Amino acid sequence: MLQVKQLHQHYGSSHTLRGISLSVQRGECLTLLGRNGVGKTTLLKSIMGVLPASGGEILFQGKSVLHLAPHQRARAGIAYVPQGRDIFARLTVEENLLMGMATLPAARAKTIKAEVYELFPVLKDILHRRGGDLSGGQQQQLAIARALLAEPKLIILDEPTEGIQPSIIKDIARVIRLLRERGEMGIILCEQYFDFARELADHFVVLSRGEVVASGAQHMMDNEEVKRHLSV
Repeated sequence: MLQVKQLHQHYGSSHTLRGISLSVQRGECLTLLGRNGVGKTTLLKSIMGVLPASGGEILFQGKSVLHLAPHQRARAGIAYVPQGRDIFARLTVEENLLMGMATLPAARAKTIKAEVYELFPVLKDILHRRGGDLSGGQQQQLAIARALLAEPKLIILDEPTEGIQPSIIKDIARVIRLLRERGEMGIILCEQYFDFARELADHFVVLSRGEVVASGAQHMMDNEEVKRHLSV
């Protein structure tokens, strides 16, 4: 579904991504691991088109999206839940959810699917509260629900457990597991919480200094070499 080939990215004179390659298949969760500052979020933003790549290729469903704008990649079927969630603080929960369907044809963008409330029951009870008044866990659930309403083929989640209480982390894990089991979309999960990542991963990639230093199937994540690149 997604292929990243020898991707490079520069920020001024800094070479932030150095020839990164990875792939994600439909129904698969790829976990992206690494210490702070190694390029994980830069990679995700480059895949989404928020940051320009300076070399390499990004193929989505066999077609290059390297030169597409972020909204064009969203329309093609890539959804992105950024670190920090980026919900609209002054809009209500319902209005935030409706914004998630902005890339859909008008006829399908008027009604929020009941499935969203099945995945995140709390949202149905707080539809008329403003996004800025929600707890961090509620905002994270709203951000993921909003992304799912775009009916993506690939969803990118950047640090979804950051600053979230344990009960909400379990809810988010349940949703990711369900999405993976349905087999309808690919998932990229960027995560520092190792146990959470290992539980959900089919495959993993570890970054260090903008390069892939380890990758493999889920059962290889306990390798000491992998853990060495994650320890502080």
